[in-house]
Parts: sequence; C-alpha cells; structure tokens
Amino acid sequence: MDLDPTDLTVVRELQSDGRLTYETLAQRVGLSRPATRTRVQRLLAGGGVRVVAVVHPAVRGLTASAHLSIGVRGPAEPVARAVAAMPQAPFVTLTAGRHAIMAELRTAGLAELDRAIESIRSLKGVDAVDPLISLQHLKDPYLPAGRPDMPEPDATDRLILDELERDGRLPFAELAERVGISPGAARARTLRLLDGGVAKVLALVRPELLGLGFLCGFAVRLDGERDEVARRIGEWDRVSFLSACMGRAELVGTISAESLGAVRDTLEDMRACAGARGVESWVHLELVKERYDLTAPSP
Repeated sequence: MDLDPTDLTVVRELQSDGRLTYETLAQRVGLSRPATRTRVQRLLAGGGVRVVAVVHPAVRGLTASAHLSIGVRGPAEPVARAVAAMPQAPFVTLTAGRHAIMAELRTAGLAELDRAIESIRSLKGVDAVDPLISLQHLKDPYLPAGRPDMPEPDATDRLILDELERDGRLPFAELAERVGISPGAARARTLRLLDGGVAKVLALVRPELLGLGFLCGFAVRLDGERDEVARRIGEWDRVSFLSACMGRAELVGTISAESLGAVRDTLEDMRACAGARGVESWVHLELVKERYDLTAPSP
C-alpha cells in the first residue's frame, strides 16, 4: 500500500485520536466528508492501518512486563510464531543481532511473568532467554500517559472496552446496541473512559507506511543515575519507545527511523551520552505480532 501526502495526514491525525469524526478529520486534511470517509475505509481495508483502543495495562490487571531476547537452535520463525501464540505476548519480532527473536510479555504479576518466561524456555528450538524486567515505561506511543484517573471500570465499561479493542471507530449507536445501553449512555461512558486515561483509541500503523521502515532495538548500560540519561534519550524523535528496566541493562527501547544511516546516527548519539557505559543494538527484520488488546490470563 502506497500512501500519498493526504493519506499520511489522515493517518497521523488518527494516530493522535482514532475516534475523530469524519467531519473533523475532513476539516483538518482539507477534503470533503465523503472523500475523507473513503480514504479512511481504504486505509483500514488495506491491512496496514488498524484503529483500536489500547487499554491501560493496570485496568486489565497486567502489572508486570519484560522484554525478552530469545536465542534459538535451528530456524527462528517457528519459535517466533509459538511465542506470538501466547496470550501474554503483545509484541514479537524476528531480529538480526545476538539473538534471533525479541518479544515483550505483559502479565498479571511477577509470578505469572516467571511462568510465561519458563514456558518460552521450554519451547522446542529455544536455546536461551535473556529477560529485561520493566520497571517503568518512560515513552510509549500506545499507552495512555500515567495511571487512570477514575474509579475502577464496572462491567458495562469493560464491555465497551472489549468492543473498542476490536474496532476503535465503532459508532456510538452500534456500540450501544452491542453493549445493551442507550447511545447517549454509550457516548458518555466512552468519553469518560478515554478522558480518564483508561484507554486510548489510536491508529496502529506499519512503520514502513510512514517512511519509518527501519526499526532498531537497543539496550543501554549506565554509569550512575538513570533519570538524566533517560530524559535525554526519551526526547529524541526517533526513539519511539523507552523503558527503565533491570537485568543486563538499565534502559531498553526502540528507534524508528527513515534509513539505516539515521539508525546509525541515533546509536552514535546514544553512545556519546554522558552516563551511557555501553549500547547493545539489534535490527527488527519482521514484525510477527503487535497486538495490545490483552486481557489478564485466568488464574
């Protein structure tokens, strides 16, 4: 799918607010409402863009997370597919570097995280699993900022979230019918959930469609305090994700760049940061899974 400049403007607006009305979106991109609707439907049908609600992990009881470097014996793709089939894994890629697979896990507590890591170690073809345990997500293009600022969602709220995870642009009338409440109540509840930071509706876009087809993961070992180095690195536009962690490194993240040269330059800047003792990097070759509509596994 090739995106023209207007398509890119539409996508970037939906990345900020996936529930923008066609009227508002049309005004922002300079098209008629029917033309805007047609473009959005074409983008969604093409498979490179999905508009979904990303629910804050704390609401789902997912309080622990880790980034795993996975070494394999033999072909890596079957192992990556097996990891991607796990409900605890929202993100899995095939990579070039010391390890053949990188994965993210999100679970209901550290005990469940330990069991999920053990399950991966036991998969056929897995040679090694090196986890970085997340302490705090410092920069994330998907998660709502901070913790939710509202009471615990009730059963109806959770039904609304379930539906929006499948289709973030679901009209209020249809949402109301599926949940069993009035359209006005569906609208009021949805806006309350979004404004309270429980969920964020946004477009998930394949990076290459935005001219950012070069993805590089990195882990940074530090001398001394983490906060200042993390603040500087997190301010860089090409750093799309950053997390404080414990393990073989103190920071782990992702560079989304327009070229390998831009990746190289960003890594060089990282190595030059005062307080950075060493930088490990790997290139993401193929996105096997990216899905953040996870629910906590049953006990």
